[in-house]
Amino acid sequence: MKNRLRELRAARRWSQADLADRCQVSRQAINAIETERHDPSLPLAFTIADVFGLAIEEIFRPDRTESTGNPT
Repeated sequence: MKNRLRELRAARRWSQADLADRCQVSRQAINAIETERHDPSLPLAFTIADVFGLAIEEIFRPDRTESTGNPT
């Protein structure tokens, strides 16, 4: 899943730890989501969206190759 987390966080001059505190998760969790090694749970995605005042769809985008099952 693609995301704009790093871009949104940087625009607010928040560290990963700042965002983690606001979302009540670890800094490592934020790092894993930003680097696309981990997709957030649905409750966490809602929390992140609330923290930024955006809709989930404005932050997270499905990777089209994953969502269609098409490897190309």
